[in-house]
Amino acid sequence: MRENSRPIIIATWIGIVVNILLTILKAIGGLLSGSRALLADALHSASDVVGSVVILFAVKIANKPPDEEHPYGHGKAENIASVIVALLLIIVGIEISISSIKVFFGEVPQAPGKLALIILIASVIIKEILFYYKYWLGNKYKSTALISEAWHHRSDSLSSLAALAGVGLAILGDKLQATFLVYGDAVAGIIVSIIVMKVGYELVKTSSSVILEEVLSKDEIQVYQATVQHVDGVLRIDQLLARTHGSYIIIDIKISVDPNITVKSGHDIALYVKQALIQNHKEVEDVLVHINPYLD
Repeated sequence: MRENSRPIIIATWIGIVVNILLTILKAIGGLLSGSRALLADALHSASDVVGSVVILFAVKIANKPPDEEHPYGHGKAENIASVIVALLLIIVGIEISISSIKVFFGEVPQAPGKLALIILIASVIIKEILFYYKYWLGNKYKSTALISEAWHHRSDSLSSLAALAGVGLAILGDKLQATFLVYGDAVAGIIVSIIVMKVGYELVKTSSSVILEEVLSKDEIQVYQATVQHVDGVLRIDQLLARTHGSYIIIDIKISVDPNITVKSGHDIALYVKQALIQNHKEVEDVLVHINPYLD
């Protein structure tokens, strides 16, 4: 198990426990207060629990050592988990939208109680704390799965914020006898669904590029090129391709060396290149070096 797996697993378990408590609290609060937006938000928190469980399994799989069938390791398990979480977000967003739109074709809804406001304020605060905590941890350990889960928390925070505004307008409309404001709760539900689906789409887009092995940009690989150029015996870098593989990076590089040296010397230079990249860049897991004879 990699050294970065323990803090990621702990963070994921924290998310699971908090989301279970929030789901129960929102569901009970939504039923007692009559808030459709709060019930929709409870469904969103429930999806967070499922997402966290997916991430937990993905991290454990990703940290398995390479084997014959997976010589590059299992790092992409995190990216696959990110896509699952993202699709889950989109499905939840559609469900929330359908549920909220139905309100406009039924009887005039009753304004939610103040209990809904209190629960939503608490949810926004808790979710923002979880977002910053997991986003920081995900960037620190290069965990795409944890970063996607952090955005899942942020989407929950935004949905709670939208629900908060909707519930507040509905309560205000009830007091002022302004019927159109009472629909604020349902409108908030639709806004929540749009936010959730947008976050899901962005996560699918990001994770899919990794699964399809999109290479890093020219700007991103400059730091690796600089390291290789300082290795004795490397006369030219013919090609350097780097791709993310979950939380780590795999590099394929072609270098030119003196064509008159021995095979052993060429092999040693290739070994020095590999060691330099792995030792100087913690995110680099493996390097495949191809030797070419230097010809002008």
